[in-house]
Amino acid sequence: MPIHYYEKSKSFKLDAKDTSYVIAIVDEEQFLGHVYFGEKIPDENVNYLMRLEEPPFIPSKNNRDRMSFLDSFPTEYSTGGLGDFRESCLQVMTKSGISACGIFYNSHKIYEGKPKLKGLPATFGGEKDCTTLEITCMDKNLNLEVVLIYTVFENLDVITRSVRVKNCSNEDIILTRVLSACVDFDRIDMDMITLHGSWARECHICRRSVNLGKQGISSARGESSHQVNPFLAVMDKSATEDSGEVYGFNFVYSGNFFAQAEGCQFDTTRVIMGINPFDFAWKLEPQEEFVAPEVVMVYSNSGIGKMSRTFHDLYRNHLIRGEYKDKKRPILINNWEATYFDFDTEKLLSIAREASKLGIEMLVMDDGWFGKRNSDNCSLGDWVVNEYKIKGGLKYLVDEVNKLGMKFGIWFEPEMISPDSDLYRAHQDWCIHIEGRVGTLCRSQYVLDLSRREVRDYVYESLRNILLSANIEYVKWDMNRQLSDVGNSILPPERQREIWHRYVLGVYELMDRLTTEFPHILLENCSGGGARLDPGMLYYSPQIWISDDTDAIERLKIQHGASYVYPVSAMGTHVSDCPNHIVGRITPFETRGLVALSGTFGYELDITKISQEDRNMIPKQIAMYNKYNDLIRGVHRIGNSFENPEFYCVKYVAKDKSEALVVYVQVLNRPNYHSRRIRLKGLRKNAFYRNEETNEVYSGSTLMNGGFLIKGLWGDFKCILLYFICEQN
Repeated sequence: MPIHYYEKSKSFKLDAKDTSYVIAIVDEEQFLGHVYFGEKIPDENVNYLMRLEEPPFIPSKNNRDRMSFLDSFPTEYSTGGLGDFRESCLQVMTKSGISACGIFYNSHKIYEGKPKLKGLPATFGGEKDCTTLEITCMDKNLNLEVVLIYTVFENLDVITRSVRVKNCSNEDIILTRVLSACVDFDRIDMDMITLHGSWARECHICRRSVNLGKQGISSARGESSHQVNPFLAVMDKSATEDSGEVYGFNFVYSGNFFAQAEGCQFDTTRVIMGINPFDFAWKLEPQEEFVAPEVVMVYSNSGIGKMSRTFHDLYRNHLIRGEYKDKKRPILINNWEATYFDFDTEKLLSIAREASKLGIEMLVMDDGWFGKRNSDNCSLGDWVVNEYKIKGGLKYLVDEVNKLGMKFGIWFEPEMISPDSDLYRAHQDWCIHIEGRVGTLCRSQYVLDLSRREVRDYVYESLRNILLSANIEYVKWDMNRQLSDVGNSILPPERQREIWHRYVLGVYELMDRLTTEFPHILLENCSGGGARLDPGMLYYSPQIWISDDTDAIERLKIQHGASYVYPVSAMGTHVSDCPNHIVGRITPFETRGLVALSGTFGYELDITKISQEDRNMIPKQIAMYNKYNDLIRGVHRIGNSFENPEFYCVKYVAKDKSEALVVYVQVLNRPNYHSRRIRLKGLRKNAFYRNEETNEVYSGSTLMNGGFLIKGLWGDFKCILLYFICEQN
């Protein structure tokens, strides 16, 4: 059993693969303390690590310094208002205006398996994979029940956390802050990593020191955002890709979030993560519960790379669901960068005809097929086929594409409404808005109020009617603006601040209905690119369009940063046209294909206009994808474009280490007589590997310690693919 309760020490020990996590019940009042999180240990009692025999001592021995105790105690779930002046996870407001809260251990239960979180995405696992601990705490003064939920994935270095809060009193309580995880580290000598950016440059790596005071990340945009990803890691200052202790935290949520590392007065660090308290309040009526989203905690004793591979294994096997969970994705061509809004049936079919000849398996019709949509300033919400453009109707188009042996996919932006639309003219109050205030437009659109049942039903029926009208096998679900002017005319004043969270729950409900009724459809999430690159979305869509920037060189950084947390199989990657539509860069078609190989792989260009030389390369790229797709899982990052702009290198290794694939991109050439030596990773030391192209054989030890020479590349943006197969042990 990976979770034990030891009565003598009143401690809980959670053991994952190479990880231990220890919690203890302290003092007569039964404070819940955090004892240890790190490499697996055998001891049953390590409570001495909390220094309870040192000043200021526990309250039963020294209640005159109770505040000093609370302000230094490594608490398992922090609350505010009673003496702990560090960042708190739980705050309330009572009818009488009291905001203080304090929780104490009441009971616990341990059971096999993992519970679902009502209305929320979460990792999943059966009785053979997972064991769960629920610790029930009480604030008896408020009659508030707080259940801390921990699940251990015993074959991975993963512990997940969530919180369930129940109002057991006879009066309403307003929750003003409900975070999902808190860990007090007994050290401050650490670095932290976060992923920052903006539209078209998501997931850029930021590494900095944890200092005294608060350093954190957050989104108050209604989505996880382009600007910062809901991921934070703290680690040894000396930690590298392959060595050192690393602690990763990822929030399974697609709305406003908050994550912070706080360097505290006694050289400790408190890490917290959860729903952003900004503009948040939730009215909890008597006997009602509030369920907070899940935080995934990953421990690595072998650097950032092991942390990443653990996240990837967890998400591929215990978060992504459905028909495409372990299935190769169809190679698609999307018409957006090929045509933008300027297309009709014949243009789409001309693309499909050429694509089918070259082995491309799906045509995706992007924005512009509905209402009067010839630009981005109208028709969102009017999900009716524009038969002036789609002549003969949608079914005719889809049938013709199917006759070519290709699947058909379609783009929606279901969460949005254009002021110039029939829907808005009929239901102006259906958008999120503040009564009497001029609405803030973005991309000439507002956001539909998906906190409302009638709006969700309209959206779903609109999508459903389209999906039932033809053989559609893929949906690209887009969201191109953030939330602002957050309010509506339905909820009472005391519930208006619930809209942020209710909106996200509404999105999840819609996606759940869609994937339940149409389980065969491949759903790809997109939010102006990567503004919803988060594990909450992966629960519904097995792949995410991680950036609108399709330039191969820019994508090296974006895909590198995203791979810190998210599996390669979940990253939407396409070969696009040149000069690139975002940055104007010209890169070789071969390099664009090799970069797109590290993802779902597809095309975003007008295939009828590219050169014959590039066209001839497509069947080879498709063959390459089909050959190596199953291998592109276990990622080992070798080159880092953020640290060395000259080259990028990533390596994929089979689970049994029987084969390996190296993708190398020479970003900028250098005036140097020497070739570049790269040291491979993750091979068997005593096995021998054959380079498929040259038939040269090397020991795994030589390739990892001596390295391999990259030579013969002349010029910028050049690339090479190396495939090694194990010949003998």
